[in-house]
Amino acid sequence: MGFDVGAIRVVACDIFGTTVDWRTGVAGQVAAIAAERGVALEGEAFADDWRERYLPSMQRVSSGEREWAYLDTLHRESLDELLELHGVADAFDEDARRRLVRAWHRLPAWDDSVDGLAGLRERYVVAALSNGGFALLTNLVKGAGLPFDCILSAELARTYKPEPEAYLTAVRLLDVEPAEVLMVAAHKWDIDGARGAGLATAFLERPLEKGPSLPPTERTTWKATWSCAGSVNSPSCWSSRRP
Repeated sequence: MGFDVGAIRVVACDIFGTTVDWRTGVAGQVAAIAAERGVALEGEAFADDWRERYLPSMQRVSSGEREWAYLDTLHRESLDELLELHGVADAFDEDARRRLVRAWHRLPAWDDSVDGLAGLRERYVVAALSNGGFALLTNLVKGAGLPFDCILSAELARTYKPEPEAYLTAVRLLDVEPAEVLMVAAHKWDIDGARGAGLATAFLERPLEKGPSLPPTERTTWKATWSCAGSVNSPSCWSSRRP
């Protein structure tokens, strides 16, 4: 099922995994901070375990199981659990834990992100639409040099993607219709959530998001409206072919 490309006014891009390489960024900082504490932690494995807690922690908020908490709080709670599980909790004081949480504020952009976003800005309003907190996204976008026109944090909606309100809050804030917003993401759950809220969607393939040793199984398991291989500004994005 396609959509009217000419109707698109806003391109909203997911951040973690879609625009920035969270795994490399978090893994390197985890390993460095652990080494300072005299602890040997495998940074990539720790980053993977931390990320695995991402969706479940947000779902507890979105379901009403717990009150609203922004992503830094959820990351901190998951971190504390992981340090206990690894048997190294005593080696990380409050300052070290805060630094680890803020690792998610400092992540490298994928090689094609800056140029791709800059190209899209010539034609569209380009927004960061992420579950990250507002401060996190501000720091991340600034540090990575990502040329977004605006930041739309889940903190503004006080719920998380893939809940419809996370997308529809962005739509209302930009004073457009859902069908005038194209959501670009590298994850099935985000594509499905955006489409369910009435947005146009584009899948951006990031086969190395979870590391070179892990097969990108997600990319063959869902039906995205568009398939974008490579740059977000690639001409292949502006078609209606499916993966």
